[in-house]
Amino acid sequence: MIFYPQERIALFIDGANLYAAARALQFDIDYKRLLELFGAKGRLIRAFYYTALIEDQEYSPIRPLVDWLDYNGYTMVTKPTKEYTDAMGRRKIKGNMDIELAIDVMEMAQYLDHVVLFSGDGDFRRLVEAVQRKGLRVTVVSTIRSSPPMVADELRRQADRFVELQELAPSIMRVHPREESPRPHAAPPGQSAQ
Repeated sequence: MIFYPQERIALFIDGANLYAAARALQFDIDYKRLLELFGAKGRLIRAFYYTALIEDQEYSPIRPLVDWLDYNGYTMVTKPTKEYTDAMGRRKIKGNMDIELAIDVMEMAQYLDHVVLFSGDGDFRRLVEAVQRKGLRVTVVSTIRSSPPMVADELRRQADRFVELQELAPSIMRVHPREESPRPHAAPPGQSAQ
């Protein structure tokens, strides 16, 4: 990763997308270590984390993570999921946060030099192109090493730099207490894929 010491950086984390990518690579993310890693790369202005929450549940498995992130340096952007029935009569839950993330990137652009986008969603290609036209550099963090790859080829090509999530793993993976090495197959407590 190429960063400059005085560069103003912001992280934009598509929570469900990053969770799915880390799970596909079989490791848990330590969000404190993630913040420290990028805080050491330049002037970390803000770290946004986007996730939809199922509001009507008695207990949401992602709630403890959301609360921890909120108290530990992350700017949380959440909204309730929408429930609907598809054409086949199946109950579906929708919780897309793309618009919220895109608006925040555009609003923050004037205060930044470098956007770090944690998502592989190809819908963000135009967003990346738009902030590049404003003079910002964009790094996309996702994975091509999962099967299937979690990053859209068009997003990877548009980014100034693509960082393979698996290469960040040693620096950001959660190391479980009383273990020499992290458990590769553990699912992060307090989070579910959406």
